[in-house]
Amino acid sequence: MAIIDYAIVVVYLLILIIMGLYLQHRASRSTESFFLGDKNLPWWALGASGMASNMDVSGTMIIAALIYALGVQGFFIEIRGGVVLILAFFMIFMGKWNRRAEVMTLAEWMEFRFGNGKQGQAARVLAAIAQLTFAVWAISYFIAGAGIFLSELLGIPKDVAAILMVSLCAFYAALSGLYGVVYTEVFQGVLILFVIIYVVINVMVNITLPEEFIVSVPLTDGTFTQITHKLSDWTNFIPRWEMNIPGEYSQYNLIGLATMFYLLRSTIDGMCGSGGYMVQRFYAAKNEREVGLLSVFWISLLSFRWPFVMCIAILGISYSASGKVIENPEVVLPTVLMELFPAGIKGILVAGLMAAAMSTYVAIVNSGAAYWVNDIYQRFLRPDADRKQLIWQSRMSSIAIVILGLMSTYMFRSLNDVWGFLTMGFGVGLIVPQFVRWYWWRFNGYGYAGGTFVGMTVAIVLRFVIDGLPEMYMFFITAAITFAACIIIALMFPATDDENLKKFYKKTRPFGFWGRIRDNIPEIDMKAVNEENRRDIFSTFVAVPWMLFMGITPMLFVTKQWHYFGYASVVLVVLSVTLYFTWYRHLSKNVIDSSEALEPTEISEIPNNTKP
Repeated sequence: MAIIDYAIVVVYLLILIIMGLYLQHRASRSTESFFLGDKNLPWWALGASGMASNMDVSGTMIIAALIYALGVQGFFIEIRGGVVLILAFFMIFMGKWNRRAEVMTLAEWMEFRFGNGKQGQAARVLAAIAQLTFAVWAISYFIAGAGIFLSELLGIPKDVAAILMVSLCAFYAALSGLYGVVYTEVFQGVLILFVIIYVVINVMVNITLPEEFIVSVPLTDGTFTQITHKLSDWTNFIPRWEMNIPGEYSQYNLIGLATMFYLLRSTIDGMCGSGGYMVQRFYAAKNEREVGLLSVFWISLLSFRWPFVMCIAILGISYSASGKVIENPEVVLPTVLMELFPAGIKGILVAGLMAAAMSTYVAIVNSGAAYWVNDIYQRFLRPDADRKQLIWQSRMSSIAIVILGLMSTYMFRSLNDVWGFLTMGFGVGLIVPQFVRWYWWRFNGYGYAGGTFVGMTVAIVLRFVIDGLPEMYMFFITAAITFAACIIIALMFPATDDENLKKFYKKTRPFGFWGRIRDNIPEIDMKAVNEENRRDIFSTFVAVPWMLFMGITPMLFVTKQWHYFGYASVVLVVLSVTLYFTWYRHLSKNVIDSSEALEPTEISEIPNNTKP
């Protein structure tokens, strides 16, 4: 990097520090200010912030590695998490269901669902512990990626690079809370979009791939081997049933089966309303209408990720074709950045990718700290704590999560290793009880707490005791044992109190196995509720492929597959028009907080054909 590149990065970091200091006073007013931005943040800021949080540098490096090694087929592998398909479910129904609860965290939601007695408290504590643990390991994943990225750029050890990055993140995350997270991420999002547009234009104008080329893939012993691709196979976007890739990526050779498996996993994840920094954006929305708006804006911005990673992979192949094949796919991103861009532009690109890394860190840190402060410290340890004590705990817990995440980085072999564990192992142990809680009235707080504990334990044992287990086996073993534990433990204890269940149902109005409760609330206009549920279910079947084509279509544009791009564009337009009529037209017109508990007589007044 030249002096001008370092200067650009320094200016960028100074802007972040100044923004953190400026927003400190807003975040210090209360814990709701620190963790939810007083529920007064505009939908466009929350959506842009969500995009920046999902555009992490670690995930971008993994996706670029898979596409470099496997071609467009790598997109289907990243349905496991990189596509963030959960957003399609949040957009249609899960976002508004969560917003209607009027809570700060997923753990606090447990008492809304199961009551504030012993079973609700048990569910709240286990949810808080599980989400804190997930936050620590997620931070370790992003730290590992940042270490690789910055060490390649700056020529310093990975550990030093990671410490430098997380120190700055901890500073402004602890200082300015969600206000700082969101508004710095809006700024970072603008920078990221500039980087994406520049790279895409540069590649489309200047790069043409040869008909045959060589890439490198990792072997299971830590070494690498070269394989040859034909351009027509590498750019083929129609999922193949089988590939023939050696080494670590051989677990994806049954790509057709893997794609269906990852779709199943993403569907469960989406329908469970997962916790963490994503759901925090929906808790922070002003009202139910803005939940829908921020979702569609978030998805639209996130679709820019896919032409970008495709272009990075193309640049990696072009660089390799010049005589030096990039050995490790996980360093394709920093390698092409350092080797193929001029001074000045390089500094802007580095700052933009640092923005992608840092935005994800601070989002996870801020949401993770909320579980400690709101669901453990204030709820059980110091219920009489004043504002200053709570803000202090918020900042100290933010720093503690970063430190623990840094320490746990050494537990994993590679980025793909920790990402696979989070999405296919530990994460599965959390989403199964989260799934059951929405759709079965008989599920109680003890079932949730016990199922979560069993799920976490099984996932940890499978990863750290039975090392080397394929992702698919890890998923199904963890899911089956966790589901069985949820049902058995729930049936061992009494059901949640009927009055609490009625209160929950009247406010949330979910679909699923709620007949016993629904039948005992005669004052609700069930016709209106049923119409909303049917509309949401149908729209979800449209939203999932719509979001997939939002990623695939620009990838086809970048690879200049004009006939496939034309077909995909037509499908995308048809799906978009369908969503307009089945979902968008029915968004609430209310500018007041539509998540407030509706009186039974009000539910029948919900319009079925509301236009924005």
